[in-house]
Order: sequence, then C-alpha cells, then structure tokens
Amino acid sequence: MDLFLSILKSVIYGVIEGITEWLPISSTGHMILAEQVLKFGYTEDFMEMFRVVIQLGAILAVVVLYFHKLWPFCKDNGRDTGFAAHLRWPVVRLWFKIIAACVPAAVLGILLDDWMDAHLYNSVVVALMLIVYGVAFILIERRPRVPTTTKLSRITYPQAFKVPGTSRSGSTILGGMLCGMSRPAASQFTFFLAIPVMAGASLLKLVKFFGKGNSFTLDQTVVLIVGCAVAFIVSIIAIRFLMDYVKRHTFTAFGVYRIALGIVVLVIWGVQTFVLKAPAAV
Repeated sequence: MDLFLSILKSVIYGVIEGITEWLPISSTGHMILAEQVLKFGYTEDFMEMFRVVIQLGAILAVVVLYFHKLWPFCKDNGRDTGFAAHLRWPVVRLWFKIIAACVPAAVLGILLDDWMDAHLYNSVVVALMLIVYGVAFILIERRPRVPTTTKLSRITYPQAFKVPGTSRSGSTILGGMLCGMSRPAASQFTFFLAIPVMAGASLLKLVKFFGKGNSFTLDQTVVLIVGCAVAFIVSIIAIRFLMDYVKRHTFTAFGVYRIALGIVVLVIWGVQTFVLKAPAAV
C-alpha cells in the first residue's frame, strides 16, 4: 500500500512537472505547493534529488518532438568533404548559440548550487519571483513590439548570450522576447536551452546524492522512474499546447496566473508562519 501511494504521488508530481516546466508559470512554485500536500516520507537528500532529476522525462520530450531540429549529423550535406560533410551546419550553429546562452547559468549553478537551494528554494522568494515575472509578462505584452527574430536560425550570438540560460521557462521566454525574438522563437529556444541545463543539473544532483553515501531503494527507483515517465508524456502535450497557443495569443494570461499563484504561495506561507506557528516550507 505504501508503494502504491508513493507511485500515485509520483504520478501527480510528474503531471505537475510536465505542465509547469514548459508553460511559463513556474515549476518551482507548483512544486512547493505540491510538497505541502504530497509527502513521500523519504529523506531530504532523496527529495532534493528527485525534484530535479524528474526533469529528465521533460527533457526527453523535447528531444523526441524536435529531434529533426536538434540532430546535427547527416549522411552527406553535399557541400563539404570529410567529417564536415556529415554535419548539418545550421543545427551545429544553433547548438553553439545554446551553449553560449547556458555558460553563465552553468558556472553559477556549479558554484552556487547549495547556496541557491538553501536561500532561493523557499516560499517567499519563489512567490516574489512569480509576481515580478507575472507583472513583466503583462507589461511587455502591452508594449507595441515588432519582433526582429522570428526563426531560430536568425538568433544571433549576442541575443543568445543575453537570454538567461536556465531551465525556468518564464525567465528565458521573457528574456528572449526582450532581445527581439517572437513568442514562438523565444519558446522554442527556451525548450532547447533546457536540455543541457536540466541534464547538467540532474547530473549534479545525482553526483551529490551518491557522493553522500546514499543509494536508491527499490521503492525510490520505482517512484523516480514513474515520475520521469509521466513527466515525459505530459511534457509532450504541454509543449504542443504552448506552441499552438503562442501563435494566436499573448502571454498576458500566464502573467495574471503567475501573480495569482504568487499571492496564494505568500498566503500559505503567512498562515503557516504567523497563524499556525509552523516553519515555512522550504
């Protein structure tokens, strides 16, 4: 029965991850709310690792959906000779731009991973970021704007470097739009940025988890696999929805949702801290 309940909770986590990782509504904010209700009973080391590694399922969804745009190799491009003849150069250049965007986040992530977990993964900070980015989405959508970049192939290195190369879709989409990208271009670039960022973050968490002498129990292995699988399936649906949505709509609705969610998170934190005298969620 305990394993069944853990699997059920993992399914719910996977659904939350699959939706919120790609829609610009903050996966962290939703995870904090989920953790108020869904408590696995596992160690904090496992949960810290779980909430990041479950993203691997979401990454796989991007790879599957956009494999034709991400795979840099071909049989023969008809122009070059030797190894270069087997490269799709537009895709290679796109990967260089993705790497350029990820470098700052990768450096900060490696140096400040523990500090960010301790100081940024909490209700107050997440709620404030939800509200700030929600307001930013509303403001940028109200400002008349003609995108200068509507295709991924037209993204420049300065644009790529200015986009915050994180796994947070809200910040990267907003950054892309501020750099002149259209909504679809900013959204797709965000998906691609998430691949190295989330893969690197997952690897870092796994190394730290095992480095502390931890190991997976059978229950934990099943829970992690189920969470990743559900996140993969739901991510495919969420990505397709978002790409269809941004062709016809603005991000204003997501901005309003972020503000409302931020207020909810703050209210829950306030009740726990000042009314129930319980420690804030971390």
